[in-house]
Amino acid sequence: MNHDSVGTRSEQPPDSLVYVIDDDESIRGALTSLLMSVGIEVRAFESADEFLAEKMPDVPSCLILDIRLRGASGLTLQQEAFKESIRFPIVFLTGHGDIGMTVKAMKAGAFDFMTKPFKDQDLLDTIAAALKRDGELRRQARLVASIRQAYDSLTAREREVIGHVSEGLLNKQIADLLCLSEVTVKIHRAQAMHKLNARSVAELIKKLQQVQPAYQSAR
Repeated sequence: MNHDSVGTRSEQPPDSLVYVIDDDESIRGALTSLLMSVGIEVRAFESADEFLAEKMPDVPSCLILDIRLRGASGLTLQQEAFKESIRFPIVFLTGHGDIGMTVKAMKAGAFDFMTKPFKDQDLLDTIAAALKRDGELRRQARLVASIRQAYDSLTAREREVIGHVSEGLLNKQIADLLCLSEVTVKIHRAQAMHKLNARSVAELIKKLQQVQPAYQSAR
């Protein structure tokens, strides 16, 4: 395996990580040196298969990908990566790019497309933007997962009650609708709001919208 691992691999994950796939060793080395010079940890690979076999920590990441590789092309890997749920941004590099390739890559979700030779600072700026976007997406995903976990902890009755709360019904109206006492409704409502860490109805609705399938089934 020709896998160039650069930077210190400790028990602690890096703050961010850039993956490089290019079958040209000199380009891999140049990109690695450039990124290391600004303190970015890099993992470089000769082939798509080596990259896909890599264990990837949950940190802001992006992929610098040569569009023309021996074996599977960069565009093929882009499709494969998405199929394998690798969602971080992809920046394509090519010395042979044409409009058709660019359009295909961008339509498939590429973050950017740069033609060799490129200015180092342009690439660094693009990588910084890609890492920022990925960091934001990961934070949002963790937030949604936390809300979903809290929602899953609700009892069926608590879900039913907050579903009606989110529709704007008052406790008395919910009690009449569910044939419960108003005190019981208040208890279920308070417990659900506490579990979801929602301090207002507006915050409750916002959180329920984050777990859309569950929110829809509660309505």
